[in-house]
Amino acid sequence: MKVTLIATAKFGLEMIVKQEVQALGFDEIVVSDGRIEFSANITDIPKANLWLRAADRVLLKIAEFPAHTFDDLFEQTTALPWEDWITQDGQFTVNAKTHKSALKSARSCQSIVKKAVVERLKSAYQLDWFPETGAAFTIQLALVRNSALLTLDTSGVGLHKRGYRQEAGEAPLKETFAAGLVQLSFWQPDRLLLDPMCGSGTILIEAAQLGRNIAPGLNREFAAEGWPAIPAEAWADARQEAQNAILPGGNLQLQGSDIDPASIEIARSNAAKAGVAEDIAFEVKDVKKLWIDQQYGMVITNPPYGIRMAEYQNLNAIYIALNKMFRKKDGWSVYVLTADEKFPDYFKRARPDRVRKLYNGTIQTNFYQYYGRKPPT
Repeated sequence: MKVTLIATAKFGLEMIVKQEVQALGFDEIVVSDGRIEFSANITDIPKANLWLRAADRVLLKIAEFPAHTFDDLFEQTTALPWEDWITQDGQFTVNAKTHKSALKSARSCQSIVKKAVVERLKSAYQLDWFPETGAAFTIQLALVRNSALLTLDTSGVGLHKRGYRQEAGEAPLKETFAAGLVQLSFWQPDRLLLDPMCGSGTILIEAAQLGRNIAPGLNREFAAEGWPAIPAEAWADARQEAQNAILPGGNLQLQGSDIDPASIEIARSNAAKAGVAEDIAFEVKDVKKLWIDQQYGMVITNPPYGIRMAEYQNLNAIYIALNKMFRKKDGWSVYVLTADEKFPDYFKRARPDRVRKLYNGTIQTNFYQYYGRKPPT
Protein backbone atom coordinates (compact mmCIF):
# COMPACT_ATOMS: atom_id res chain seq x y z
CA MET A 1 0.00 0.00 0.00
CA LYS A 2 1.46 3.36 -1.10
CA VAL A 3 1.43 6.19 1.43
CA THR A 4 2.87 9.69 1.74
CA LEU A 5 5.15 10.31 4.70
CA ILE A 6 6.37 13.63 6.10
CA ALA A 7 9.62 13.95 8.02
CA THR A 8 9.52 17.11 10.11
CA ALA A 9 12.75 19.00 10.73
CA LYS A 10 14.15 22.06 12.44
CA PHE A 11 14.40 25.13 10.20
CA GLY A 12 17.80 25.03 8.53
CA LEU A 13 18.11 21.23 8.57
CA GLU A 14 15.63 20.46 5.79
CA MET A 15 18.28 19.69 3.15
CA ILE A 16 20.12 17.32 5.51
CA VAL A 17 16.87 15.41 6.15
CA LYS A 18 16.16 15.39 2.40
CA GLN A 19 19.57 13.78 1.81
CA GLU A 20 18.80 11.18 4.50
CA VAL A 21 15.43 10.41 2.87
CA GLN A 22 17.13 10.02 -0.53
CA ALA A 23 19.83 7.76 0.96
CA LEU A 24 17.09 5.44 2.27
CA GLY A 25 15.84 5.03 -1.30
CA PHE A 26 12.65 7.11 -1.13
CA ASP A 27 11.52 9.29 -4.02
CA GLU A 28 8.91 11.90 -5.04
CA ILE A 29 10.46 14.18 -2.42
CA VAL A 30 8.98 17.65 -1.81
CA VAL A 31 10.77 20.03 0.58
CA SER A 32 9.14 23.00 2.33
CA ASP A 33 9.83 24.85 5.58
CA GLY A 34 10.27 22.26 8.32
CA ARG A 35 8.80 19.46 6.14
CA ILE A 36 10.18 16.79 3.82
CA GLU A 37 7.36 14.93 2.10
CA PHE A 38 8.04 11.66 0.26
CA SER A 39 6.37 8.61 -1.23
CA ALA A 40 6.72 5.22 0.50
CA ASN A 41 5.06 1.89 1.14
CA ILE A 42 3.24 1.30 4.40
CA THR A 43 5.94 -1.24 5.33
CA ASP A 44 8.60 1.52 5.00
CA ILE A 45 7.32 3.33 8.12
CA PRO A 46 9.63 1.26 10.38
CA LYS A 47 12.70 2.00 8.22
CA ALA A 48 12.03 5.75 8.17
CA ASN A 49 11.64 5.88 11.96
CA LEU A 50 14.69 3.73 12.64
CA TRP A 51 17.11 5.52 10.31
CA LEU A 52 16.30 9.24 10.06
CA ARG A 53 18.93 10.99 12.19
CA ALA A 54 18.14 14.71 11.89
CA ALA A 55 14.33 14.53 11.51
CA ASP A 56 12.05 15.29 14.48
CA ARG A 57 9.15 12.96 13.59
CA VAL A 58 7.73 10.81 10.82
CA LEU A 59 4.10 11.66 10.05
CA LEU A 60 1.69 9.72 7.86
CA LYS A 61 -0.15 12.16 5.59
CA ILE A 62 -3.92 11.58 5.58
CA ALA A 63 -5.08 14.61 3.57
CA GLU A 64 -4.50 18.26 2.76
CA PHE A 65 -7.35 20.61 1.81
CA PRO A 66 -8.47 24.27 2.05
CA ALA A 67 -10.44 25.09 5.21
CA HIS A 68 -11.80 28.62 5.64
CA THR A 69 -14.67 27.71 8.00
CA PHE A 70 -15.39 25.17 10.73
CA ASP A 71 -17.91 23.55 8.37
CA ASP A 72 -15.14 23.07 5.78
CA LEU A 73 -12.92 21.47 8.39
CA PHE A 74 -15.66 19.21 9.76
CA GLU A 75 -17.05 18.02 6.42
CA GLN A 76 -13.70 17.27 4.83
CA THR A 77 -12.35 15.54 7.92
CA THR A 78 -15.48 13.37 8.16
CA ALA A 79 -15.05 12.32 4.52
CA LEU A 80 -11.63 10.73 5.18
CA PRO A 81 -11.22 6.94 5.68
CA TRP A 82 -10.04 7.06 9.32
CA GLU A 83 -11.20 3.45 9.80
CA ASP A 84 -8.33 2.36 7.52
CA TRP A 85 -5.98 3.30 10.35
CA ILE A 86 -7.81 3.75 13.66
CA THR A 87 -9.21 0.52 15.10
CA GLN A 88 -12.60 0.41 16.79
CA ASP A 89 -10.88 0.06 20.19
CA GLY A 90 -8.20 2.66 19.28
CA GLN A 91 -7.53 5.56 21.62
CA PHE A 92 -6.86 8.75 19.71
CA THR A 93 -6.00 12.34 20.54
CA VAL A 94 -5.88 15.42 18.33
CA ASN A 95 -3.19 18.10 18.41
CA ALA A 96 -3.80 21.28 16.40
CA LYS A 97 -1.87 24.39 15.53
CA THR A 98 -3.02 27.27 13.35
CA HIS A 99 -1.03 30.04 11.67
CA LYS A 100 -2.21 32.95 9.52
CA SER A 101 -5.62 31.30 8.99
CA ALA A 102 -9.24 32.39 9.29
CA LEU A 103 -9.70 29.69 11.96
CA LYS A 104 -7.53 31.15 14.68
CA SER A 105 -8.42 28.99 17.69
CA ALA A 106 -6.31 25.81 17.79
CA ARG A 107 -8.48 24.44 20.61
CA SER A 108 -11.68 24.86 18.58
CA CYS A 109 -10.08 23.23 15.53
CA GLN A 110 -8.95 20.35 17.74
CA SER A 111 -12.53 19.79 18.96
CA ILE A 112 -13.97 19.94 15.44
CA VAL A 113 -11.49 17.35 14.12
CA LYS A 114 -12.06 15.05 17.10
CA LYS A 115 -15.85 15.25 16.61
CA ALA A 116 -15.51 14.63 12.84
CA VAL A 117 -13.31 11.54 13.31
CA VAL A 118 -15.69 10.13 15.94
CA GLU A 119 -18.63 10.60 13.56
CA ARG A 120 -16.74 8.83 10.78
CA LEU A 121 -15.76 5.90 13.04
CA LYS A 122 -19.30 5.60 14.43
CA SER A 123 -20.59 5.21 10.89
CA ALA A 124 -17.78 2.85 9.79
CA TYR A 125 -17.97 0.54 12.82
CA GLN A 126 -21.72 0.91 13.51
CA LEU A 127 -20.95 1.81 17.12
CA ASP A 128 -22.14 4.61 19.39
CA TRP A 129 -19.43 4.14 22.02
CA PHE A 130 -15.72 3.31 21.75
CA PRO A 131 -13.81 1.56 24.55
CA GLU A 132 -10.44 3.21 23.64
CA THR A 133 -8.47 0.30 25.10
CA GLY A 134 -6.37 -0.49 22.00
CA ALA A 135 -3.46 1.10 20.15
CA ALA A 136 -2.77 4.83 20.54
CA PHE A 137 -3.11 7.23 17.61
CA THR A 138 -2.21 10.93 17.55
CA ILE A 139 -3.82 13.03 14.84
CA GLN A 140 -2.00 16.25 14.01
CA LEU A 141 -3.73 19.19 12.37
CA ALA A 142 -1.56 21.96 10.93
CA LEU A 143 -3.68 24.81 9.57
CA VAL A 144 -1.46 27.28 7.72
CA ARG A 145 -2.83 30.06 5.52
CA ASN A 146 -6.23 28.31 5.43
CA SER A 147 -4.74 25.02 4.23
CA ALA A 148 -5.39 22.09 6.57
CA LEU A 149 -2.87 19.25 6.75
CA LEU A 150 -4.05 16.16 8.64
CA THR A 151 -1.48 13.53 9.63
CA LEU A 152 -1.02 10.61 12.01
CA ASP A 153 2.15 10.65 14.11
CA THR A 154 3.99 7.35 13.56
CA SER A 155 6.90 8.16 15.89
CA GLY A 156 5.30 8.83 19.28
CA VAL A 157 7.90 10.62 21.38
CA GLY A 158 10.21 12.73 19.20
CA LEU A 159 12.98 10.99 17.26
CA HIS A 160 15.59 12.81 19.37
CA LYS A 161 14.75 10.33 22.13
CA ARG A 162 17.28 7.70 21.09
CA GLY A 163 17.26 5.93 24.44
CA TYR A 164 20.91 6.54 25.33
CA ARG A 165 20.78 9.92 27.04
CA GLN A 166 19.50 9.55 30.59
CA GLU A 167 21.05 12.77 31.82
CA ALA A 168 22.20 15.96 30.18
CA GLY A 169 23.95 19.13 31.21
CA GLU A 170 22.51 22.61 31.07
CA ALA A 171 20.82 23.61 27.76
CA PRO A 172 21.71 20.39 25.92
CA LEU A 173 21.56 19.94 22.17
CA LYS A 174 18.88 17.52 21.04
CA GLU A 175 20.29 14.39 19.47
CA THR A 176 18.60 15.09 16.12
CA PHE A 177 20.07 18.61 16.08
CA ALA A 178 23.56 17.32 16.93
CA ALA A 179 23.30 14.74 14.12
CA GLY A 180 22.39 17.59 11.77
CA LEU A 181 25.49 19.58 12.81
CA VAL A 182 27.76 16.61 12.10
CA GLN A 183 26.19 16.13 8.67
CA LEU A 184 26.44 19.85 7.86
CA SER A 185 30.20 19.55 8.34
CA PHE A 186 32.49 17.69 5.95
CA TRP A 187 33.39 15.11 8.59
CA GLN A 188 34.13 11.61 7.35
CA PRO A 189 34.74 8.55 9.56
CA ASP A 190 38.47 8.56 8.73
CA ARG A 191 38.93 12.14 10.05
CA LEU A 192 39.89 13.19 13.57
CA LEU A 193 36.94 14.96 15.24
CA LEU A 194 37.25 16.98 18.45
CA ASP A 195 34.64 18.63 20.68
CA PRO A 196 36.53 20.59 23.37
CA MET A 197 33.31 21.61 25.18
CA CYS A 198 31.47 18.32 24.77
CA GLY A 199 29.10 18.50 27.76
CA SER A 200 27.12 15.24 27.80
CA GLY A 201 28.83 14.12 24.59
CA THR A 202 25.91 14.32 22.18
CA ILE A 203 27.78 15.64 19.09
CA LEU A 204 30.46 12.94 19.36
CA ILE A 205 27.99 10.15 20.12
CA GLU A 206 25.93 11.08 17.05
CA ALA A 207 29.12 11.17 14.96
CA ALA A 208 30.10 7.73 16.28
CA GLN A 209 26.70 6.26 15.42
CA LEU A 210 26.91 7.83 11.96
CA GLY A 211 30.47 6.54 11.47
CA ARG A 212 29.51 3.01 12.48
CA ASN A 213 26.20 3.03 10.57
CA ILE A 214 24.16 2.46 13.73
CA ALA A 215 20.47 3.24 13.15
CA PRO A 216 19.61 5.98 15.68
CA GLY A 217 16.20 4.49 16.54
CA LEU A 218 17.43 0.95 17.15
CA ASN A 219 17.00 1.04 20.94
CA ARG A 220 13.53 2.59 21.24
CA GLU A 221 9.89 1.97 20.39
CA PHE A 222 7.54 3.91 18.12
CA ALA A 223 3.82 4.73 18.25
CA ALA A 224 3.02 2.93 15.00
CA GLU A 225 4.33 -0.40 16.35
CA GLY A 226 0.87 -0.87 17.86
CA TRP A 227 -1.03 -0.22 14.63
CA PRO A 228 -2.62 -3.31 13.06
CA ALA A 229 -2.30 -1.72 9.59
CA ILE A 230 1.50 -2.18 9.73
CA PRO A 231 2.55 -5.86 9.89
CA ALA A 232 4.60 -6.75 12.98
CA GLU A 233 7.16 -8.50 10.76
CA ALA A 234 7.88 -5.18 9.01
CA TRP A 235 9.23 -3.85 12.33
CA ALA A 236 11.13 -7.06 13.08
CA ASP A 237 12.69 -7.16 9.60
CA ALA A 238 13.70 -3.46 9.70
CA ARG A 239 15.35 -3.93 13.11
CA GLN A 240 17.21 -7.04 11.98
CA GLU A 241 18.47 -5.26 8.85
CA ALA A 242 19.65 -2.34 10.99
CA GLN A 243 21.41 -4.70 13.40
CA ASN A 244 23.18 -6.41 10.50
CA ALA A 245 24.31 -3.06 9.03
CA ILE A 246 26.39 -1.98 12.07
CA LEU A 247 30.11 -1.59 11.34
CA PRO A 248 32.79 -2.79 13.81
CA GLY A 249 33.89 -0.38 16.54
CA GLY A 250 37.26 0.96 17.62
CA ASN A 251 38.26 2.53 14.27
CA LEU A 252 37.09 6.14 14.76
CA GLN A 253 39.13 9.13 15.94
CA LEU A 254 36.70 10.96 18.21
CA GLN A 255 37.86 13.05 21.17
CA GLY A 256 35.81 14.99 23.71
CA SER A 257 36.77 17.14 26.66
CA ASP A 258 34.99 19.39 29.13
CA ILE A 259 35.95 21.38 32.22
CA ASP A 260 33.20 19.70 34.27
CA PRO A 261 34.06 16.20 35.59
CA ALA A 262 30.35 15.37 36.12
CA SER A 263 29.62 16.12 32.44
CA ILE A 264 32.41 13.79 31.34
CA GLU A 265 31.01 11.01 33.54
CA ILE A 266 27.58 11.52 31.96
CA ALA A 267 29.15 11.57 28.47
CA ARG A 268 30.91 8.26 29.11
CA SER A 269 27.69 6.73 30.44
CA ASN A 270 25.71 7.98 27.42
CA ALA A 271 28.33 6.66 24.98
CA ALA A 272 28.18 3.24 26.66
CA LYS A 273 24.37 3.16 26.39
CA ALA A 274 24.63 4.18 22.73
CA GLY A 275 27.04 1.29 22.06
CA VAL A 276 29.96 3.55 21.08
CA ALA A 277 32.06 3.74 24.27
CA GLU A 278 35.10 2.27 22.50
CA ASP A 279 34.90 4.88 19.75
CA ILE A 280 35.26 8.10 21.79
CA ALA A 281 38.07 9.24 24.12
CA PHE A 282 36.68 11.58 26.80
CA GLU A 283 38.76 13.57 29.28
CA VAL A 284 38.33 16.37 31.81
CA LYS A 285 40.07 19.46 30.45
CA ASP A 286 39.53 23.22 30.38
CA VAL A 287 39.25 24.44 26.77
CA LYS A 288 41.63 27.26 27.74
CA LYS A 289 44.32 24.60 28.37
CA LEU A 290 43.68 22.74 25.15
CA TRP A 291 46.77 21.76 23.17
CA ILE A 292 46.76 20.04 19.78
CA ASP A 293 49.78 18.64 17.98
CA GLN A 294 48.03 17.09 14.94
CA GLN A 295 48.11 19.13 11.75
CA TYR A 296 44.74 18.00 10.41
CA GLY A 297 41.35 17.53 12.02
CA MET A 298 37.93 18.95 12.68
CA VAL A 299 36.24 20.72 15.58
CA ILE A 300 32.48 20.75 16.03
CA THR A 301 31.46 22.42 19.26
CA ASN A 302 28.67 24.32 21.01
CA PRO A 303 30.10 26.79 23.56
CA PRO A 304 27.87 28.16 26.32
CA TYR A 305 25.71 30.96 24.94
CA GLY A 306 26.51 33.52 27.62
CA ILE A 307 22.89 34.56 28.16
CA ARG A 308 23.71 36.14 31.54
CA MET A 309 26.03 39.18 31.64
CA ALA A 310 28.26 37.51 34.26
CA GLU A 311 29.14 34.80 31.73
CA TYR A 312 30.48 37.11 29.03
CA GLN A 313 33.97 37.42 30.50
CA ASN A 314 34.35 33.62 30.61
CA LEU A 315 32.85 33.33 27.11
CA ASN A 316 35.38 35.80 25.71
CA ALA A 317 38.20 33.79 27.30
CA ILE A 318 36.88 30.64 25.57
CA TYR A 319 36.79 32.40 22.19
CA ILE A 320 40.33 33.74 22.66
CA ALA A 321 41.55 30.23 23.58
CA LEU A 322 39.99 28.75 20.41
CA ASN A 323 41.56 31.49 18.30
CA LYS A 324 44.98 30.95 19.91
CA MET A 325 44.81 27.20 19.31
CA PHE A 326 43.58 27.18 15.73
CA ARG A 327 44.71 30.46 14.15
CA LYS A 328 47.82 28.84 12.64
CA LYS A 329 46.37 25.36 12.18
CA ASP A 330 44.96 25.81 8.70
CA GLY A 331 44.61 22.03 8.32
CA TRP A 332 41.78 22.13 10.87
CA SER A 333 38.16 22.81 9.97
CA VAL A 334 36.33 24.58 12.79
CA TYR A 335 32.55 24.51 13.23
CA VAL A 336 31.07 26.52 16.10
CA LEU A 337 27.38 26.79 17.02
CA THR A 338 26.59 29.86 19.12
CA ALA A 339 23.89 32.47 19.60
CA ASP A 340 26.63 35.09 20.10
CA GLU A 341 27.08 37.03 16.86
CA LYS A 342 30.39 38.45 18.10
CA PHE A 343 32.18 35.11 17.75
CA PRO A 344 33.82 35.95 14.36
CA ASP A 345 35.36 39.07 15.95
CA TYR A 346 37.39 36.80 18.24
CA PHE A 347 38.19 33.91 15.90
CA LYS A 348 40.55 35.76 13.59
CA ARG A 349 42.04 33.04 11.40
CA ALA A 350 39.71 34.15 8.62
CA ARG A 351 36.15 35.24 8.08
CA PRO A 352 33.75 32.28 8.24
CA ASP A 353 33.44 30.39 4.95
CA ARG A 354 29.77 29.91 5.68
CA VAL A 355 27.27 30.95 8.35
CA ARG A 356 24.03 28.99 8.72
CA LYS A 357 21.09 30.22 10.78
CA LEU A 358 19.69 27.36 12.85
CA TYR A 359 17.18 27.17 15.68
CA ASN A 360 18.23 25.25 18.78
CA GLY A 361 14.78 24.95 20.32
CA THR A 362 13.51 28.53 20.24
CA ILE A 363 17.01 30.09 20.32
CA GLN A 364 18.29 31.45 17.01
CA THR A 365 21.90 30.43 16.60
CA ASN A 366 24.60 30.71 13.96
CA PHE A 367 26.67 27.74 12.82
CA TYR A 368 30.01 29.32 11.90
CA GLN A 369 31.98 27.20 9.43
CA TYR A 370 35.71 27.67 8.84
CA TYR A 371 37.12 25.23 6.29
CA GLY A 372 40.64 23.87 6.73
CA ARG A 373 43.04 22.47 4.15
CA LYS A 374 42.36 18.88 3.25
CA PRO A 375 44.87 16.34 4.53
CA PRO A 376 47.17 14.81 1.89
CA THR A 377 45.67 11.64 0.41
